[in-house]
Amino acid sequence: MNRRPKPVNKSSVSPSNVEHPIRDGNNSIVSAGGNFELGFFSPGKSKNRYVGIWYRKISTRDVVWVANREAPLHNTSGALIIKHNGNLQILDGTNTEIWSSNSSLASLKHPVAWLSDAGNLVVSERNDLTEKNSAWQSFDYPGNTFLPGMKVGWNLATNRVMSMSSWKSNDDPATGDYISKMDINGFPEFLVFREATITFNIGPWNGQTFAGVPGLQINPYYTFEFFMDHREIYYKYELTDSSVPSRIVLTAAGVLERLTWIEHKKSWFLYYSIQTDNCDRYAMCGAFVKCSINSSPPCDCLKGFIPKYPQDWNATDWSNGCTRRTPLECGGGDRFLKYTGIKLPDTHHSWFDRSISLEECKRLCLKSYNCSAYSNLDVRDGGSGCLIWFGDLTDIREFNEELGQDLYVRIAASDFDLYQNGQKKREVMIMTISMVSGILTLSFLVQFALQRRKREALFTGSEVEKDDIDLPLLTLETIVSATNDFSSANLIGEGGFGHVYKGKLLSGTEIAVKKLSENSGQGAQEWRNEVVIIAKLQHRNLVRLLGCCSEDGQRMLIYEYMPNNSLDYFIFDESRKRLLTWQRRFEIAVEISRGLLYLHRDSRLKVIHRDLKGSNILLDAKMNPKISDFGLARILGENDTLAKTKRVIGTYGYMSPEYAIDGKISVKSDVFSLGVVLLELNSGRKNRTFHHLDHHHNLLGMATVEKENEEVALPKPKEPGFFIERNSIEASPTNEERYCSGNAVTITILEAR
Repeated sequence: MNRRPKPVNKSSVSPSNVEHPIRDGNNSIVSAGGNFELGFFSPGKSKNRYVGIWYRKISTRDVVWVANREAPLHNTSGALIIKHNGNLQILDGTNTEIWSSNSSLASLKHPVAWLSDAGNLVVSERNDLTEKNSAWQSFDYPGNTFLPGMKVGWNLATNRVMSMSSWKSNDDPATGDYISKMDINGFPEFLVFREATITFNIGPWNGQTFAGVPGLQINPYYTFEFFMDHREIYYKYELTDSSVPSRIVLTAAGVLERLTWIEHKKSWFLYYSIQTDNCDRYAMCGAFVKCSINSSPPCDCLKGFIPKYPQDWNATDWSNGCTRRTPLECGGGDRFLKYTGIKLPDTHHSWFDRSISLEECKRLCLKSYNCSAYSNLDVRDGGSGCLIWFGDLTDIREFNEELGQDLYVRIAASDFDLYQNGQKKREVMIMTISMVSGILTLSFLVQFALQRRKREALFTGSEVEKDDIDLPLLTLETIVSATNDFSSANLIGEGGFGHVYKGKLLSGTEIAVKKLSENSGQGAQEWRNEVVIIAKLQHRNLVRLLGCCSEDGQRMLIYEYMPNNSLDYFIFDESRKRLLTWQRRFEIAVEISRGLLYLHRDSRLKVIHRDLKGSNILLDAKMNPKISDFGLARILGENDTLAKTKRVIGTYGYMSPEYAIDGKISVKSDVFSLGVVLLELNSGRKNRTFHHLDHHHNLLGMATVEKENEEVALPKPKEPGFFIERNSIEASPTNEERYCSGNAVTITILEAR
């Protein structure tokens, strides 16, 4: 985020002209409504001087545009002037030009420079203060900030590219490593480059959104449009309520972020980050491969394709992609497999036509041997237009059916028949199931009775009455079908409980199946405990339990699927942690605390989690945190504040001292664990594995000895009259606390108030 400019004493002049130059430290231009201001500033800790535009009404005064990015002034003797021919210039103390707008037009008779309330610096005739007939405007030359009303794209009439480029740092607005611009080879798409290497593809416009940014949806905060004709191609957006500032920034790390100003918090809120996970890395999986962040490994060859270099592929190097299993036929006998819910491939080598149908699109693709796939150009109103790809299909990723769109991939007829036969077998199976559904219906009452008996046996001895449980019991057959017989390709995690598999029910609902391992240190008590507790809890920051299964000696829990893994998956990884901005980390901390507050105070049960840690905090598709894993949780009575246990279980590094030593558990135990999680979230380091080079403390110990509060002199604690002696030999509820005097007698010292 750009740092606020250093304040200077100045008067405001609007508009500015050749008789009224803008001098460093003396004056500035302020837009008519007071939203933006133009003048000289120094970014961050830098002493260099630049001419820039910043938010005037926002306390952080964030800079949105800089004129002399590559040519800073080294003192405060600079001036911004407008010449008689309409050319803007920045001069140093010796009247040497260091920057120019190159906007001189012979047709301007009385040129003036003025600042619009949208943040656009405009050069025009004095009697025509409009952007339409301007000779030059800063909106045509974006920096790292994309403002409402600004266009990013390509002016085909003037051959001018309107692109974004990152700053080098908060202290240096010079062009950084990243640039976002439109590629008009094939169907237009926006790309993010790091120097000459593509790092992210925003994807082609499909009439509603960009294929790679499904989160860009119609909303009450801003409107957006993509425009294309023979003169220009661009994307822009407008705010529905201009009193709530919003902007898009290309950060120094190459991430595109939409930020919205929250006035009562006096800070920018991260509305969304366009790049969210590893599948957003451009062509991470190579050609003819789809990437799914919900799969392990994430890269999978398209049907009809096999790894190009199997040895590299098995070594997790997917960059070379896949190749066809069977060559295509020249006579047009090839077929197309339909993929749904995906991000369309890179359109650099593509052809499009807005007027033809999808069926005609298919016919044209079959005519060309090099055609690899086709799709609708526009998804609105059932779909229209034609988009055809030639050669390799790269940068494909899998979304869900609601967010992605359809792609028809060309494969050999023999491969198509292979997959179709498999499909037909499934259809026969479905027909068979339908035929016997009547018989199954007749046995409903018997099944109901058996389920009730199973449920009664399931919850025998639980802390909550079984009649209070309203949780579906899923059959083992259902779970096996949903997880493809617990396929290793569906394995998404493992822990002390056992393994966790991704699955999909026949209804289309994605689930996470937590399967108890026979060798697990946890058993039936923990499984029953989790079913009993979490089934009665409902909160947006708790993972939702959808059902359970106890059959043939196997015990399973079925949860809502959380596509972004766990919190520790991000905070302890050097590349992934960059996706968590400080604003998002703050929001995660707040939401975890809300979930914990609900467990301790607002739910029907007072629940102590006992195993709160980063791996037990899962993240949904929007990176919202949800507390999971209640296998070790305890329920306290409504009026109870403390309990003791003989069995101290949990994860070292997150246990509070009184629990680890004495077996005492309370809401404070979870609060201690929360504190450790927040330290890890803030530092990106793990408590148990981190050791400071100077004092060898772990993360928790470092927090207590770090010199943040060195200037604050804390009073020395007074010696107590008595203390409570701990007996930590055995953590047992029968242990008695011995209250002992610190001396043979107690001395009370009276002090004046």
